[in-house]
This record gives sequence, C-alpha cells and structure tokens, in this order.
Amino acid sequence: MLHFTIPGYGSFRIQHFVMDFNGTLAVDGHLLNGVAERFQKLSPEVDLYVLTADTFGLVRQEMGNMPCTVTILGKEHQAEAKGMYVEKLGAESTVAFGNGRNDRLMLKKARLGIAILQGEGVARETWDAADIVVKHIHDALDLFLNEKRLIATLRR
Repeated sequence: MLHFTIPGYGSFRIQHFVMDFNGTLAVDGHLLNGVAERFQKLSPEVDLYVLTADTFGLVRQEMGNMPCTVTILGKEHQAEAKGMYVEKLGAESTVAFGNGRNDRLMLKKARLGIAILQGEGVARETWDAADIVVKHIHDALDLFLNEKRLIATLRR
C-alpha cells in the first residue's frame, strides 16, 4: 500500500491502480515500452488491474506474465462497468488511469484520476473528471515512483 500526504489535498492510502489498456498502456493493442518495468516496481506496493474492451484482441498476449489482473469488458456500458469496478475495489484506495470517454466514470470515482494524453488524446469528459493530466503513461506511473512529483502537482 502506498501512503502519502499532499498538503492542502489530504492523506492517501492507495492499494489499487485501475487502468485502461488501449490508449493508456498500449497503442494499437501493443504495450508501450517501459510499462512492464514500472509494473514490476509498483506491484509489491499496489494491486494492478487492467480493464479493457480489447479492441485489437491482444491484451492477454501483450500483458503475458505481468503482475496484474486483466478484465475484458463487454461492448455495452463500459463507462459504468469501469466505474462500478472502482467502487467494488474501494474508490478511496484507488487511482484510475485512462484517456477515453469510457474511462471518465472510473477517473471521477477514484481517489485520484489521471488522464493520459498520448497519441489518442483524451476525451473532454475524461479530462474534466481527472485530478491530473499527463502526456504519457510513464509520467503517470512515475508520479508514484517519485511521490515528490505528485505532491508538487497537487499541493495547494
């Protein structure tokens, strides 16, 4: 579990990272370089979950032996399913990462929501639901590998 305090923003006890796959961890169905190494560093501290519609049908192959739980969602009501997943885990102890419109509810419900810009961009509603917007998944995960970055971003 990650424990940290952000002045003027509150104390955090984070146990879960919930992430979209395509557009967040992957581009065109292929995992981005550097994600696996960051997962290895973070997995002793937090439980990692990947939620996806698996548009390209590659998530199981790409995630292989990664230390995470992969859930493939149905084509309908994905935003609601992702939001409910965060609630089931415990929203107060969850950080959500995503970029698509179907990620907006999980970002809004999680203790921290992080929108990932990258090549696909970020849906406006997801941008608005986020606490932080970063340009790349590396930047997002690195906030938790060097918490001073996170504190600098969110302190009041």
